[in-house]
Amino acid sequence: MEKFQIAAFLGVFLCAIRCLAYGISVSCMMAYEEGGAPAVFSSPECLQWVLAAESSRNSSRNCQFATFQGRREYQEDRITCNLDMKIPVLGKSGPEEATVGVAAVFDGHGGREASEMASEKLADYLVLHTMFNSYNQAVPSNGENNDVNTGCFTQTSSQGEPPVINGSIYGILKEGLLRTIQDIDSEFSQEALEKGYTSGSTLTVLLLVEGRFLIANVGDSKSILCSRKIRSHNDTVKALHAEELTRDHHPDREDEKARIEAAGGFVRVWGVPRVNGILAMSRAIGDVFLKRYGVIAVPEVTGWRPLTSEDIYLVVASDGLFETLTPQNVCDLLHNKASEVSSECLLSPSLAGCIIQTAFKRGSTDNLSVILIPCKPPIKQMTGAAAA
Repeated sequence: MEKFQIAAFLGVFLCAIRCLAYGISVSCMMAYEEGGAPAVFSSPECLQWVLAAESSRNSSRNCQFATFQGRREYQEDRITCNLDMKIPVLGKSGPEEATVGVAAVFDGHGGREASEMASEKLADYLVLHTMFNSYNQAVPSNGENNDVNTGCFTQTSSQGEPPVINGSIYGILKEGLLRTIQDIDSEFSQEALEKGYTSGSTLTVLLLVEGRFLIANVGDSKSILCSRKIRSHNDTVKALHAEELTRDHHPDREDEKARIEAAGGFVRVWGVPRVNGILAMSRAIGDVFLKRYGVIAVPEVTGWRPLTSEDIYLVVASDGLFETLTPQNVCDLLHNKASEVSSECLLSPSLAGCIIQTAFKRGSTDNLSVILIPCKPPIKQMTGAAAA
């Protein structure tokens, strides 16, 4: 035990020395270690890092998206999108900037409080967690392969590669995203208990770095990938293949139902399967009064996956879209609209608007939101440049 305490002390001491060298005060790092991103935002010792995070927040100018209240009385959907988010990190040669694409859809229910807070804090908290963890874990590069897949093409790069932090930026970002979601859910749940909120929200978020992407999903919003799989004799794309990248968290899914029942809850069909006859999903941010019955905010997360030259669009959308459209319908619409062939919404000013308009016309009764990320080579995602 004594050796463990000494090792822990030395670790904190070395971290403090490293952080002081790059401008993070010991008290600020202690605030982060004790309370995560919310503690950093409330600490006067961390002002410069709060400002750094806020400078990277939502910038939807470089995103293709559409959102529509539809036939609902309130708009409870929210989006966060910035495909050129700069995050200060400690790389193998010192401070660097990682450029990260972030696209997220939040589908609120029972009120807009949960989706609004989550959408406002996601980017800021992700920046802080990534930044602080990179400084915590920075070690010299182990000389791993420098081949980098950059989306629709592959190149070998020594200067354009992601910062190497204890092996890779990818692990740091994944851990940062998990901590971000945990912090948001904890912070909102506390506020919900104090103010009597009963609202909750889905979260489907996509991270994009150097042509690799990762998806985290809580609830029943979706992400899909549209790829060209069928070609005609003259090498033109005849159709796009839809791949669903997320699995909905519905209460009647076998593993979800088992967790709910183990926690003392039950699943009852009221139109659709619901937790305790109330909530139509088994994972959500918020929904604080159903947490004791097995509702969690822990996301299912994909591994990092490289895009290829066959991949055309990444899509993140709220479930209202899929009341009347299938994932394949969405990819078909994107192909038809982009190819200027017969479509249900040729007059729509944008691809995202085309999808929303079609879902609404076909009878969707929910709020509708969609973010499109086209894969157009080269997608430059490191310091200094990015493509929308």
